Amino acid sequence: MPEEKVPDEAMRRVALALVEHCVRNTRLEEIHAGTVPDSVIGDYSDVKVVTPYGEIPWSQASRISDAEMKALMIDIVNKVYTFLTHLEDVVVLRDFARWNRPEHDPALLAFANRRAASRGAEGERKD
Repeated sequence: MPEEKVPDEAMRRVALALVEHCVRNTRLEEIHAGTVPDSVIGDYSDVKVVTPYGEIPWSQASRISDAEMKALMIDIVNKVYTFLTHLEDVVVLRDFARWNRPEHDPALLAFANRRAASRGAEGERKD
């Protein structure tokens, strides 16, 4: 029996719901909640982070600590796992209407196509 493909529009809905539930509504919101600096020039080359050890140009400052990144990744992985194991009950879209229509990420699509080709899959997916 040939494998049935899920319609692309359905996958777009799943992608939007997954990101809304599993990425946007995570510790990322706490990190995003701070004050955003303004730049007179517009490219933030005039913005500096002042520390007890000196100034750091904004473009070189890490905006998330290792501990915050670890906690964020754990949060996202746990939410994605829950999402995937309860897919039928969580593909509910709330704020997605104002988001851009999902498109394939070129690098991830190329990786997927290489993996499919190495398995000898019939026909690579293209988009």
